[in-house]
Amino acid sequence: MLSAPFAFRIDATAGAARAAEFATPHGSVATPAFMPVGTHGAIRGLTTSEVAAMGARLVLSNAYHLYLRPGDAVVRALGGVHAFARWDGPMLTDSGGFQVFSLARYREVSEAGVTFKSKLDGALHAYTPERVIQVQRNLGADVIMQLDELIAGGSEMSPARAAMERSLRWLERCTLEFDRITREGRAPLDAIPVPPGTPPLSATDADECRAPAQALFPIVQGGVHPVLRRASMQGILSLRDWVGVAVGGLSTGEPKPQMHATLELCDAGLPRDRPRYLMGVGFPDDLVEAVRRGIDLFDCVAPTRMGRHGTAFTPQGSVQLLKGTHRLDRSPLVAGCPCSACTHYDRAYLRHLFAADEPLGPRLIALHNLTMLTELMRSARAAISAGDFTAWSEAWLQEYRAGHAADGSAD
Repeated sequence: MLSAPFAFRIDATAGAARAAEFATPHGSVATPAFMPVGTHGAIRGLTTSEVAAMGARLVLSNAYHLYLRPGDAVVRALGGVHAFARWDGPMLTDSGGFQVFSLARYREVSEAGVTFKSKLDGALHAYTPERVIQVQRNLGADVIMQLDELIAGGSEMSPARAAMERSLRWLERCTLEFDRITREGRAPLDAIPVPPGTPPLSATDADECRAPAQALFPIVQGGVHPVLRRASMQGILSLRDWVGVAVGGLSTGEPKPQMHATLELCDAGLPRDRPRYLMGVGFPDDLVEAVRRGIDLFDCVAPTRMGRHGTAFTPQGSVQLLKGTHRLDRSPLVAGCPCSACTHYDRAYLRHLFAADEPLGPRLIALHNLTMLTELMRSARAAISAGDFTAWSEAWLQEYRAGHAADGSAD
């Protein structure tokens, strides 16, 4: 049983798939659910009102980027990441491990943590497990993540084992720092000067230093090696009773059957009464396949990034709007989709926006892609609750893949 304000209630199941509700200090999330990614505290090009209106309840921000700019202390002084971003619903912050490890030429990894050079100004930063927790406790999101060591997809057993074992050791350090801050509170903020006549920042008294209620999620690693995934889960579950668990290191180039087999392994090894979060996965068919294998939460930048470049998700596969076939196409992008791109415009006009380099085009298709994934997860939940998820998911995947193949697109 989870302690308030966190709770996870499973309402219906269909095999490994679950329709559930995840309660957090900033409200509840019906799962399965996709999280829009606001890397810098904003979903690029979209307002929080637009994101909320299309049905998203839980969003993700990136601790690494907010740590670099404007700084976690500044965000905390401005009321925390919820107030800073004007998002009053649940929020998760990723530790930034993926971003740090993508800076291959600018970072060094040791047992202590990661030393990296900022791409903003070239300054050196020490990103340790303890510092990552301090940053995320300053930001104040509902769910925060451990620092883990990432490896390239398809890595051999030896480097995959070393990274998995180091991630477990870093998890222990993250946990100790998380518990210390819960007991002792956050460090007082240094004085931050503000321009004359502006409202004062948050106080630095005892109440402000008290850590908000947050849940720390560990991350299952181990690449595509079953023995390492089992060892990772065993190590994680031996430390404590977690609010939820994340699965990382997938959708990095491994064949889809290997990803599916790894998810089935994790489904068998993780507690069934806790939410599971699959990191960095956001293509429609991957979401449905993962829901079939017991995953509840997802995030990925692909829907908005691809949308900004003219690729729209549809139930019949991806659509490249700049193709000449859409120049005179008066049909909606997706009939029945509630987003503005589908209810107010046709494919010919949407193509024109991209051809003319109008900023409205990228905004509309980014919002459309997020809306489609939100509606897809809502349909999956309804099918689980109705008892026909197996038939629904098989039919949906068949239609999607047939259209994807006919269009010649590839994820």
